[in-house]
Amino acid sequence: MVAALPLRVTAAAAAAAPAQRLAAIDWAMLETAIAIGHMPVAASELLRFRADAVTPAVPRDVTDLGLRGSPNFELLQLSRPDLILTSPFYTRYEDKLRRIAPVLSLTFYRPGDPPLPRALAALDDLARAIGDPGAGRRARTRAEAALDGVATGLAAFRDRPVALIEIGDARHVRAFGPDSLFGSTLTRLGLENAWSAKTRFSFLAPVPMERLAAMPEARLVIVGNVPVEARRDLSRSVLWQALPPVRENRLYRLERVNAFGGAPAALRFAELLAAAFQTGPRRAT
Repeated sequence: MVAALPLRVTAAAAAAAPAQRLAAIDWAMLETAIAIGHMPVAASELLRFRADAVTPAVPRDVTDLGLRGSPNFELLQLSRPDLILTSPFYTRYEDKLRRIAPVLSLTFYRPGDPPLPRALAALDDLARAIGDPGAGRRARTRAEAALDGVATGLAAFRDRPVALIEIGDARHVRAFGPDSLFGSTLTRLGLENAWSAKTRFSFLAPVPMERLAAMPEARLVIVGNVPVEARRDLSRSVLWQALPPVRENRLYRLERVNAFGGAPAALRFAELLAAAFQTGPRRAT
């Protein structure tokens, strides 16, 4: 397995950093804060974050502010944050947030732009904003080194493009393009994305399974869980079984990754992809 450097901060570095009480509404900002060693005192939708993002770990004593789309403002105020971390996804209640504490909003996802460079830059941006620029530099150095290590280990897999998909049902898939976190990370690893059509900074809205037939040479990578009903239907699908990557045993599976995350999510995706390629193909059903 490729050895990748995790985004960790030493105890000495954490102790030297100025203490600030952060509250994170946006998950990418939550990941970024953790990566630079400044765990928020409160964050949104933590139960789902722990299930969907898996890593980085969030301690149980961090206050859960409820849904990202409708945070609990009373709990947020009681958390006494010095800075609230958000993104342009939540501009509709930014004024309300500013009545509680200053707000830092960083853009990770924008149509047509690869988000990984923005996620890496956010490590520096957030660290500077809270007066601990060294933490950002260290986190970014570790992240870049980790990605370089994974890229080196994946050099042997550059012979074929990679198709990244999520399966909703037996007839439709979502494809991750170059302006998704996964697609952007794929490029950083030196791999070609088989999906060249436009997406909307996350994934293309569900498209017919037949679209995968246009990628006969690709390694097909399924990100996340395949619904039970879809697995059953795929096992009986003539179309699915006839797809060259499926028929020729070029199908791989990854565990859940936060598709709207920051640098930690990109590293998790990279490490899972490297492990899957080195372990070998798997069946989707």
